[in-house]
Amino acid sequence: MTASNGQHRPALLAIDTATSRVVIALARADGRRGEPPPGEPPLGESSWVAGQHHGETLLPALDRLLGETRVRRSDLTAVVVGTGPGTFTGLRVGLATAKGLVHGLGIPIIGVSTASALLAGMDATHVEGTASPPQALLLPAGPQDRVLVQGGIAELLPAGSDPDLEPGTTLVAVDLDGRAPPDAVARGERALSGLGPALLRLGAARLASQGGDDLAQLVPDYVTLPRGIRREAGEVSWSRDRR
Repeated sequence: MTASNGQHRPALLAIDTATSRVVIALARADGRRGEPPPGEPPLGESSWVAGQHHGETLLPALDRLLGETRVRRSDLTAVVVGTGPGTFTGLRVGLATAKGLVHGLGIPIIGVSTASALLAGMDATHVEGTASPPQALLLPAGPQDRVLVQGGIAELLPAGSDPDLEPGTTLVAVDLDGRAPPDAVARGERALSGLGPALLRLGAARLASQGGDDLAQLVPDYVTLPRGIRREAGEVSWSRDRR
């Protein structure tokens, strides 16, 4: 969003690659504080199924969105990035892209839990003035296992096990068609449709209250790791045990 006279207008960018769909979204940002004005919808948003081609599709799609909204990279005031839980390939590409952008532009990065943003997107669909029931998020963890996120805590559910939910909890299932109740899968579709705006809202609030994250310390939350890789102290390292 650049004025015809060449004046720059600040914008906030959100990127999420944790689910089967890549989501990118832009919001107009206040030049003094960096966050979008309250209640303002995104300037633009794009979502697509990337498969294993995140690295090939993310930057071209981002350039298209910037062009369509007439926002220059130099207009970006901060980047919000979803940190998962999610797949190794998607999160690795998303975090690397976001970190490369903020490093090159010298702007803040804000990591936001994808799970929190998905459930925040569901909260936004509730009628104002009514109580929102407790929610839990169910995500795939490979072809058989699943991950349950409730109360901000993620729990691995081995194949064949069912989630242990508190009474009255609404289950939201993302990317689990055929592996979760149909009503939970339908809620997951709605949650995905609201992911971009939710990331922008949560990231803007974090930026205003706490500032950006430490670029070196911001790491993703993987649900599964490729063979030959292990997790150590919040980071990922190659295993030397190749047996």
